[in-house]
Amino acid sequence: MTSAADWIAGSRPRTLPAAVAPVLVGTAVASWVDDDWTWGGMWWRALLALVVSLALQVGVNYANDYSDGIRGTDEDRVGPMRLVGSGAASPGAVKAAAFAAFGVAGVAGLVLAAATAWWLVLVGLVCVVAAWKYTGGKNPYGYLGLGEVMVFVFFGLVAVMGTTFVQTRTLELPALYAAVGIGALACAILVANNLRDIPTDTVAGKNTLAVRLGDSRTRALYALLVGAAAAAVVAVAAATTWWALLGLGFLAVAGPLVRLVATGASGAGLIPVLARTGMSEVAWSVLVSVPLFVVAAL
Repeated sequence: MTSAADWIAGSRPRTLPAAVAPVLVGTAVASWVDDDWTWGGMWWRALLALVVSLALQVGVNYANDYSDGIRGTDEDRVGPMRLVGSGAASPGAVKAAAFAAFGVAGVAGLVLAAATAWWLVLVGLVCVVAAWKYTGGKNPYGYLGLGEVMVFVFFGLVAVMGTTFVQTRTLELPALYAAVGIGALACAILVANNLRDIPTDTVAGKNTLAVRLGDSRTRALYALLVGAAAAAVVAVAAATTWWALLGLGFLAVAGPLVRLVATGASGAGLIPVLARTGMSEVAWSVLVSVPLFVVAAL
């Protein structure tokens, strides 16, 4: 039987910061924009947005595990344990776990839509379909080099701006800037993952963006994404408060990673880069969000 530890490992907890960070910074922007945010009872909307984000992240992780597993992509894998590929769980059980997670996201999303705008149901459906089609179905876009684009859209633009919208019912420019920063770092996590997997993905016919770009250009893309996240901090600060420039402190975590990637780390040597890139995304969101919360409260 599959142990609880196996299921936790299969959910890929190191990727979960990519789900928490957009909700945190989207809520911070909402608090900056809405003078009544503190006393307006918005906390439960932020909490539900977090449930949606986390459940979608876990769902897409299980869905990828299932789809890659049945295709044989994970038969010779260097990274974290996969449930199907390792034989720790049956494909059917992992598929069911994916849809259970999507169901949790759907329930929380329906409550938010009922309280905000019903067209958000359509957005939620698109998010679930995109999560499944990353590696699932006949023509998964993750095998076509479009994974980073979709991560930027859904875990950057949609996640941050959607979190702000459900609390303010408005689309705000600072939220867009923040979404670019968060989306760039979420993409950097995927780029590091796919850089590590170039050899095995090439053999399996999984044409990720990293496979298409090749090793050296993928390493350059990682640095570019970190630079874009730094530029986004400046944009958020210009649109809100210059105290948000504290967000540049994320470079204390991300800077060494850029050097590590640039100097040729590969295979298992890239596994820590995934976790630390996630940490840099959390650092970005916290160091940008705290000044917004504090200044908005004064």
